[in-house]
Amino acid sequence: MNQPKASTHITQNESLIFERSQTGRTGYRLPALDVDEAPLDQLVPARLRREDDLAGVPEVSEVDVVRHFTRISTWNYHIDLGMYPLGSCTMKYNSRLNERVARIPGFANLHPLAPERDAQGALQVIYELQQHLAEITGLAGISLQPAAGAHGEMTGVMIIRAFLDARDGATEEKRRHVMLIPDSAHGTNPASAHLSGFTVKTVRSTPEGQTDLDALRELCASNDVAGLMLTNPNTVGLFEKNIREICRIVHDAGGLVYMDGANMNALVGWARPGDMGVDVIHLNLHKTFSTPHGGGGPGSGPCCCTRELEPYLPVPRVVRDDDGFALDYGEPRSIGRVKAFFGNFGMHLRALSYILTHGADGLREATEAAVLNARVIARELTGEYDRPFNDPPMHEVVFTDKRQGRKGVNTLDIAKRLIDYGFHPMTIYFPLIVQGAMLIEPTESVGRQEIQQFVEAMRAISREAEETPELVRNAPHTTRIGRLDEAAAARKPVLRWQPEGKATAA
Repeated sequence: MNQPKASTHITQNESLIFERSQTGRTGYRLPALDVDEAPLDQLVPARLRREDDLAGVPEVSEVDVVRHFTRISTWNYHIDLGMYPLGSCTMKYNSRLNERVARIPGFANLHPLAPERDAQGALQVIYELQQHLAEITGLAGISLQPAAGAHGEMTGVMIIRAFLDARDGATEEKRRHVMLIPDSAHGTNPASAHLSGFTVKTVRSTPEGQTDLDALRELCASNDVAGLMLTNPNTVGLFEKNIREICRIVHDAGGLVYMDGANMNALVGWARPGDMGVDVIHLNLHKTFSTPHGGGGPGSGPCCCTRELEPYLPVPRVVRDDDGFALDYGEPRSIGRVKAFFGNFGMHLRALSYILTHGADGLREATEAAVLNARVIARELTGEYDRPFNDPPMHEVVFTDKRQGRKGVNTLDIAKRLIDYGFHPMTIYFPLIVQGAMLIEPTESVGRQEIQQFVEAMRAISREAEETPELVRNAPHTTRIGRLDEAAAARKPVLRWQPEGKATAA
């Protein structure tokens, strides 16, 4: 691999389209009128007419607009350009077919208030997707309402709260108040538990990266445990090999087990949470089942649960009867609606398309490839970077900057230098239980050649950290604006541009 030079970054920055404006320039020419002219006040009522004469709208030529936005587009890293080794935030390539399905006019233009008789196709999509997700997870109850992973997670915790209140009583003295969360769980878990009225207690991990069973038993002895929120595979990329025992301990204590399904990319087709003893799980359709995960959404986070918990799922539920498909609002034990209408329907279309085009064998193969790719990276880079856990990783592998730190190079420096080699940086400083963490998740959509290119880039950076550490510490060198100051960007973000040219910080 060619080594990027240290002095090739371009300092010129692109001005905003507003700043390129010159009075009198236009990028269009209107055709001659083919109707008689009439005064504006006869055509548009005064209450609908602007009074500012479009002040502040940039005046630019056609070529200004085309070149400006084309130049900006070349700065973006995107899934069509290369892999995203982004760890816990899967950014995998998905077939354009699924995007085309989501744009079928009969689906894309369907009004959310259309009566059931006019939405039978959409309701069938939702119903069939529910059936597939139930089979994939081994959990009978499915709601597609939640709009994202954390939303599905909170929905699951609310279901646990409602079930326990019905079983044990909702009075303060009878309520269970403690939700256990391993230190290797996703960061949204404590927030969801807290918002649902629980007190959070942390379950420590063993030196091997597994949930500590002795610590779990000790915490469950309080008789106040409502449940456990477990990520599996956990955020250090390891499968919780004691998952059945973990579920048994929590169930014996009277609690329920919620599993964060954000890492289902490592399990689909091979292992079902319901078979492990899990009571509730959320899925990320925008990570595991085709919807692109970027730009802030939209996403979809279905909540899946056991038959016993199914009555508490959000309403309406899509059901099938002799007349077709219908929305059922009749369950009195439901936690209620958690999203307007029936969730983000376009995500459901993509997910169903993804599942049907892959089939059972294809879904299983995708999981195999995701895990294999992560294990190839683990094997190839273990000699270059410190790996804190020895067990074979699942779909993602974590390294640290321990070796490079001896030369003053840290995880952030390595991630910045990776940009010079043409790759998007991996997730850094997460999971929190690993100091200087670099979490790498290649997904199944990366081939052997690109995996090897990534490995070679990481090896080159390791050598640079040893031989020319200053080169790595000052990276990146190939971007237009050099090394950004993340701390200043977070503390003093410039959020909008003003016509007089004075930017305002938040």
